[in-house]
Amino acid sequence: MRILCPITVFLKRDYKLLSKFSKNLIIDESNQCVSCGLCLPHCPTYRVLKSEADSPRGRIALMNGVANGRIALNARFIQHMDRCLTCRACEAVCPNSVSYVRLIDETRALIADQSKSAAAARKSNWRIALERLLLTQPARLDRLRRLLHFLQKREWLRGLRKLGLIEKNRIFKFIAQLPVVKFPYTAAEDGENTASNNGTWRPVYPAQGEKRGEVALFLGCVARVTDVATLNSSIYVLNRLGYTVHIPRDQTCCGAIYQHSGALEQANALVRRNKAVFAGFDAVISTASGCGVQLLESGVAGEQGKVMDISQFLMVAKGWESIDIASLAQKILVHEPCSLRHVLREQAYPYQLIARIPGAAAVPLTGNDQCCGAAGTYFIDQPEIADMLLQNKITTVKESKAQYLVTSNIGCAMHIANGLYEKEIHVEVLHPVTLLARQMGLEL
Repeated sequence: MRILCPITVFLKRDYKLLSKFSKNLIIDESNQCVSCGLCLPHCPTYRVLKSEADSPRGRIALMNGVANGRIALNARFIQHMDRCLTCRACEAVCPNSVSYVRLIDETRALIADQSKSAAAARKSNWRIALERLLLTQPARLDRLRRLLHFLQKREWLRGLRKLGLIEKNRIFKFIAQLPVVKFPYTAAEDGENTASNNGTWRPVYPAQGEKRGEVALFLGCVARVTDVATLNSSIYVLNRLGYTVHIPRDQTCCGAIYQHSGALEQANALVRRNKAVFAGFDAVISTASGCGVQLLESGVAGEQGKVMDISQFLMVAKGWESIDIASLAQKILVHEPCSLRHVLREQAYPYQLIARIPGAAAVPLTGNDQCCGAAGTYFIDQPEIADMLLQNKITTVKESKAQYLVTSNIGCAMHIANGLYEKEIHVEVLHPVTLLARQMGLEL
């Protein structure tokens, strides 16, 4: 089954990952900005900080100045670059189609290359080591899943938090608030899917009933531990619709974390691995919109743009006439991740997916045009701004009186869920396909 992504042409735009930054590219692309200012009201950091230097227009001017040698590459310049969420709301409204993401990625690579001490200060040694150990070898995260499950089962992590022993470390605090760790499916001979605690994914999950096609599922890195429920739900729904799901063993992280921190060589290494792994598949399904963007723009999708978000794929898939879906008479808040709204421009699909559930009413979360503050590792690197942006979402969710909030990006889901947990607001945060699978009979 060959289904092409409709946004492929928009994304291609000669976006080829480089292994090293290019000052000429920064100068040429920044010169495309006409300083009209249409991007300013759409920029989350400009709205919060009211600083020209923390707006897209201001940052582009700074980038051009540094690349031309008119402005020093100093701590203040780095701070303004680091404050950017890379939400790409500015790109979506730019009348001159300036590739802001290319500019910010290249500039961060320039910082990493020419200001070694500043670049080193942005990440601790233990965090760099952790990224090397886990992001480049995501299979190790499968083993980490068992450890987290063990600690959660005995409530040690939350116990440490109650004692105030991990409050000062944002990552440990974040880990302590993770939802209950799930395990991958194992497919039985009769075609039924059941959960397994062996921590491994089957290479193939066969279609049930009439076979309509074959797809590959991209697991990601963090999602292997924190969002197994969504991955399991995707397999379940795809199998029920007649699609065989392949889980390539050698797939790795999409590389977005490296790409947007200026580590272009590391990002390229991951891209090459994923290109080789997914080369033989006509359709590659992503359950996280942030990963989907990276896979498309880095070229893993190939010339045909074969990477698709799970919601989009399911809305064009066949076989729904034979599927029974239980009703759910509830208001479902829909959060639109920046990557889905501003880049893929596929924010309509989750609403359509929820509409398949009888009685469910999909309602946009107020302020969907603004970032929630997660933005990859931004909530760790820039916690003050991330929390300011998050509070807007939490207030809106609380006022809605809804019981469910769906979002299509794992980072956003964890960030919003943690904010709700801290405020003791009992709203379930999940992926739209997870809610759909539950109404189709999946017991998570």
